[in-house]
Amino acid sequence: MSAPLRIGHGYDIHRTVAGRPLVLGGVKFDSPFGLDGHSDADALTHAICDALLGAAGLPDIGHFFPNTDPAYKNIDSQLLLQRVVAALRERGWAPANIDATLIAEQPKLAPRLAEMKTVLARSAGLAVDAIGLKATTNEGSDDIGRGLAIAAHAVALIQKV
Repeated sequence: MSAPLRIGHGYDIHRTVAGRPLVLGGVKFDSPFGLDGHSDADALTHAICDALLGAAGLPDIGHFFPNTDPAYKNIDSQLLLQRVVAALRERGWAPANIDATLIAEQPKLAPRLAEMKTVLARSAGLAVDAIGLKATTNEGSDDIGRGLAIAAHAVALIQKV
């Protein structure tokens, strides 16, 4: 018999690129760069999707939404998160809470954390207070610290429904 609660971890990183919108947690930022990727490249939402999928014992986001499929070109990652939650529900699971950390040197993320939480909560079918979200930097070290990439870690608790 399966446990009534499960935990999953997700991680995603995307390189920064000029001329593309920057979207994190479903929120567009005024920025001279965006993230390189097949979809909207929302690293935060992708990490959350992987955490939820992992908690359910399912393959990662790339399995469900491959970057070789033109249907997912520039897709809004909030739609992907909604589909992940639907896939969990089909298997008798639902998100209980999500905790995530964004890692970026620029732009300043703290002023928009509440907005990101609201968008993510709506997409995941959770109350805003069931989403934990933090932002930090890499203090100038590695590609993230030099502004060449943005990454996110997420953990998710799911429950039997």
